[in-house]
Amino acid sequence: MAIAGYLNNVRLTVAPPRSAIRNRKSAISRARWARIRLFAMDVDGILTDGTVRISSDGTESKSFSILDGMGLVRLNRCGVALAWISGRASGATTRRATELKIPHLIQGRTDKLAALQELAAQLHLQPAECAYMGDDDIDAPALAWAGIGASVPDAMPAALQAAGYITRRPAGRGAVREICEHILQARGQSSSR
Repeated sequence: MAIAGYLNNVRLTVAPPRSAIRNRKSAISRARWARIRLFAMDVDGILTDGTVRISSDGTESKSFSILDGMGLVRLNRCGVALAWISGRASGATTRRATELKIPHLIQGRTDKLAALQELAAQLHLQPAECAYMGDDDIDAPALAWAGIGASVPDAMPAALQAAGYITRRPAGRGAVREICEHILQARGQSSSR
């Protein structure tokens, strides 16, 4: 009886088939990409495949894509501000952000929208000048607020619905690079630079 009562209060969200979402959400104008001055993103499930490896001695490891890293380095070189906003603190995230010279690393913040809005205000940017990439329920408000909200094909339903763009590449395997390439191309930057 207690379980039945509990289930009556649960609201399930069923997303449309991923192929329908991807096809519906892949056309963003070059002009909108060109306006982007800040590219902020979640870490786990965007820059990584969402897996965290914790060994018996408590050390943590994550895998980051070299393709994504190169895209971020190129964006940084052409003057686009970069930010990683993670709900959890991680030494592996700090190390990779330092390696890539990510200027804004925000960890331990689950209110992604507030973190993004605070950073945009600090940089004197409007929502249309911000792109945000996330994959989970806590990312959905930031995805909806940003001028361009992007997600990955295997994201949670709330993130898929809030995003205006769904990448073809999966998380941790070039999805971030895909967004970087759109911004670079809209700014007239060759991907070979």
